[in-house]
Amino acid sequence: MSLVKRNNVVYPSFFDEVFNPDWFGGIENKKSFVPPVNIKENDNGFSLELAVPGMKKDDFKVEIDKNVLTVSAEVKNEKEASKENEVYSRKEFSFSSFKRVFTLPDTVNSDEINATYEAGVLTLALPKKEEALPKPKRLIDIA
Repeated sequence: MSLVKRNNVVYPSFFDEVFNPDWFGGIENKKSFVPPVNIKENDNGFSLELAVPGMKKDDFKVEIDKNVLTVSAEVKNEKEASKENEVYSRKEFSFSSFKRVFTLPDTVNSDEINATYEAGVLTLALPKKEEALPKPKRLIDIA
């Protein structure tokens, strides 16, 4: 008995490619994905980390409306033809996009939010409001 499902087709990607009914018909290659997110909280605020490799910082759009933070991106990779008389039997365009929406707690200072993009990770720093920061211990004198 085997717990691994087997595909008995020889060279499945080749057969998928050759016998695809839309091989000559304009397939729109539009990829919509949801990037994974890490949310961390510390004493000073929150940190959102979105794993979105292969993008540029200009591809992102970060908006705040009321207490809703929206992070989105759209990337279009089109290979332009260098010659006008080239004949294609197949030409594919690649588009990818995503949109993530977060409801911010009332403790976040939305005026101080900043973002950085480094090594495929978009990081948003969400500082807490001054009144939401933890107060240090104080000694109360007994009268």
